[in-house]
Amino acid sequence: MDSSLTGRAKAEHFHTVTPLLESWALSQVAGMTVFLKCENVQPAGSFKIRGIGHFCQEMAKKGCRHLVCSSGGNAGIAAAYAARKLGIPATIVLPEGTSLQVVRRLQGEGAEVQLTGKVWDEASLKAQELATRDGWVNVPPFDHPLIWEGHASLVRELKAALGTPPGALVLAVGGGGLLAGVSAGLAEVGWQHVPIIAVETQGAHCFNAAIKAGRLVTLPDITSVAKSLGAKTVAARALACMQELEIISEVVEDVQAVSAVQQFLDDERMLVEPACGAALAVIYSGLLGRLQAEGRLCPSLASVVVIVCGGNNIDGGGLQALKAQLGQS
Repeated sequence: MDSSLTGRAKAEHFHTVTPLLESWALSQVAGMTVFLKCENVQPAGSFKIRGIGHFCQEMAKKGCRHLVCSSGGNAGIAAAYAARKLGIPATIVLPEGTSLQVVRRLQGEGAEVQLTGKVWDEASLKAQELATRDGWVNVPPFDHPLIWEGHASLVRELKAALGTPPGALVLAVGGGGLLAGVSAGLAEVGWQHVPIIAVETQGAHCFNAAIKAGRLVTLPDITSVAKSLGAKTVAARALACMQELEIISEVVEDVQAVSAVQQFLDDERMLVEPACGAALAVIYSGLLGRLQAEGRLCPSLASVVVIVCGGNNIDGGGLQALKAQLGQS
């Protein structure tokens, strides 16, 4: 797709069809075939471009003249990328602790960056305020039907590549946008019987907390190192998906997520964020086998798909720093 032609870019989607790889190393660990849906190779570094690209294109059709987005990084980069492709200016509002690396990446996409507040929720309020300006549209990082519609494309690609449904799907949950989109996609292709293992890190576990409470819960603070999972409240739609599909909510420790990042780097030579490590930890920590042993997952699964959601907020030095912080050598 030649999306350098702006006219065509407006008509076509901005995400790419990502590889689905069978992982020998993870299959050995899991004792079954493990497929990796490699969203880490998306043009904006993560799966976010699917939903956010779709949302931005729809807003551009309605006459939007300026995009604004609050994001701990990946959603902001996707919004900036989409804005550049559409030829619309973008302002990205981020929490003050955002890494220089992410700020530079956003500026490289041509976006204006504003730093405000300590956590995502505070940056989000500022973005909503800016979006009251005429012609400005706030790009929600995860909580909007158009975003879920865009993310559903991932499941259509799985159907095209696999033909038959996998035994289970593993994904990470931050605000719940990927979960809501994948759930919609499964229903669309007739795979609604495929169980989803929805993983969070302790300290960013707003989905698990909501399930236990039976209602939406706002976490007092995000204490996990997986900052990209750092929404204090999950999307209501994610909770509603629990009634429609088989979703197993699990929480892993930061240490397990970061250890999975290192193991994945060694096994597959790909570096992902701890947010993505949370999903990979289902395999590496033996959680998948435990779920089977407990009877919560079919003991005779033939295959599992792990959505490698990617992430821009990591590099070699960052991984070493995380390991040191968590007492891993």
